[in-house]
Amino acid sequence: MLREINFDGIVGPSHNYAGLSLGNIASASHGGDPSYPRAAALQGLAKMRANMELGLPQGFLLPLPRPNSALLEALAVDRSADRALLAAAWSASSMWTANAATVSPAPDTNDGLCHLTPANLATMLHRAQEWPDTKAQLALAFADEAHFAVHDAIPGSFGDEGAANHMRFCEGHGAPGVEVFVYGRPGGKFPARQHEQASRAIARRHGLDPEKCVFVEQNPEAIEAGAFHNDVVAVANERVLFTHARAFADQRGAYRAIREAFLALEVVEVAEDDVPLTEAIATYLFNAQLVTLGDKEMALIVPSECQESEAVRTYLDSLLQKAGPIRRVIPVDVRQSMANGGGPACLRLRVVADPATVDPRFLLDADKAERIARVIEQHWPHEIAPGALGDSALAEQVTEARAALLDTLDLGELG
Repeated sequence: MLREINFDGIVGPSHNYAGLSLGNIASASHGGDPSYPRAAALQGLAKMRANMELGLPQGFLLPLPRPNSALLEALAVDRSADRALLAAAWSASSMWTANAATVSPAPDTNDGLCHLTPANLATMLHRAQEWPDTKAQLALAFADEAHFAVHDAIPGSFGDEGAANHMRFCEGHGAPGVEVFVYGRPGGKFPARQHEQASRAIARRHGLDPEKCVFVEQNPEAIEAGAFHNDVVAVANERVLFTHARAFADQRGAYRAIREAFLALEVVEVAEDDVPLTEAIATYLFNAQLVTLGDKEMALIVPSECQESEAVRTYLDSLLQKAGPIRRVIPVDVRQSMANGGGPACLRLRVVADPATVDPRFLLDADKAERIARVIEQHWPHEIAPGALGDSALAEQVTEARAALLDTLDLGELG
């Protein structure tokens, strides 16, 4: 029984606002603010619980070891070093598991396995350190070699940011699909983080049918406006593409190319006049989870910020009055994540698989959610002040908090 499972990142105890992500407007604007790791982790857990209540299978990935002493040692970080180097070693950015990997489900691949390639995230230091630890988790969660193949990252010469720049269209999650890879061109104000050659290498590695792969350029204007990943301006689910009218460099050409490979494509386009690109990015309207519920109805799980924007709220009200595929809009509070540039879609990695083939320690249920909540409430820092990174007592608390989580989940081998 193949189902789409959302694997959310549990927000780590070192969650902070260091403003490390060039091109991420939210991250830059909140750089130096105090952060609230306990609230952030509980907000993320509440979103997972709400998804389970909707009948959606829910998994999770764990915070990575922080502070990363190996990175600090490799860069010989001392008091004379740029403070951003210290902050990178404390980053909790692995919480955004949309960047953990690119996933090609078994119905799409030539060997009938679900393939996962961890993203190298080579463009940003604080993220480039992640993939070996991410791969260790993926290799454990998807260890069943009769169903999964977990690869190394693509060489760092070609930046790869994972599923945040990848979409899949299909008649149903368990049916064969068409995979769409969105890349950027270098040379703009902000870095184009997804390289075309990284996307093409992943498609080849995963054994995808070239006739069922589409490669589309992201609109440089969207990148310059702060859409550092495609999932900030477009999201797909089954036959539906929900997108801003300025998401792609050649908007009509993108639709045409996808439709040639997937005839059933249904586009829900949001015009610039209805929601300006800047407002779409500020509210993360498209960084939403577009999901299929048990009654085959589609729901859009949006950040609560969407309800606070008159333009976005008005658009969503009108959307529900139309006879389109999206029938419900569900706001969620992930404000701590949003302040660092990550909405509901950033917080999850979509994996189409039979849940029975996944290591059950990575699958959420009500009891496990309650145990995770207790660990967060007891061990996660309430607040991290801007200058606290590097403090030895805080480092000890962060390390012990993660160890307590591993212990309660019986995942000590990731220590």
